[in-house]
Amino acid sequence: MDTREDTTGENVRKLKLDELNRASVEAFKQQKKLPVTVVLDNVRSMHNVGSIFRTCDGFAVEQIFLCGITGQPPHREIEKTALGATQSIDWKYFTEISEAIGELKSSGYKIVAIEQALNSVMLNDFQPLNASKYALIFGNEVNGVSDEAMKEIDTCIEIPQFGTKHSFNIVVSAGIVLWDFFAKVGCRL
Repeated sequence: MDTREDTTGENVRKLKLDELNRASVEAFKQQKKLPVTVVLDNVRSMHNVGSIFRTCDGFAVEQIFLCGITGQPPHREIEKTALGATQSIDWKYFTEISEAIGELKSSGYKIVAIEQALNSVMLNDFQPLNASKYALIFGNEVNGVSDEAMKEIDTCIEIPQFGTKHSFNIVVSAGIVLWDFFAKVGCRL
C-alpha cells in the first residue's frame, strides 16, 4: 500500500512571496546559525561567489571567509547572483588562506577541505560532531583547494560521484555539502 500523500492537482500550488515568511535581514542576523563557516579559497568567478552567499543565507550559515583572489562585495557581478545575501551573511576577507585558517583554529573550528584527495571521507559517511563548529573550504574552480590549505586541514570530505566528469561546479558542491550538514545537525537550530 502506498502511504505517500497525494501531491497532484489542487493539493499543490506554488507559494506567493508573502506566504514564504522570510526573516528580515535584522531578524536573520539575530537567529541561531548552522555552526559552519564557509571558506572560499581563490574562487575566481564573481557569479560563483554571489551564488555561495545566497546558498549560505538559505542554510543560515554563520559566516563566509573570502581568501586570496576571491572577489569581495560590493561588486555588481556578486550581487547579480547573491540577490542581497551579502547584506545578511557576515563575511571577512583575508589575503592569505593561512590567516583565515589560523583565526578559525584559534576559535575552535574543525577545518575541513571539500576536495578529492587520498584518505578523504565520503560525504555520506561523514558525521559532524554535535558540539563542534566547522570551517568548510571550497577551492578554486580549476585547481581546487590550495596545497597551502590542505596542509592545515583536520579532515577532507569528498562528494561521491558516479558519472564521467571528475568534479561538480563549486556552487553545486557548496549546496550539496551545506544541505548535508544542515540535514545532519540542523536540528540544533
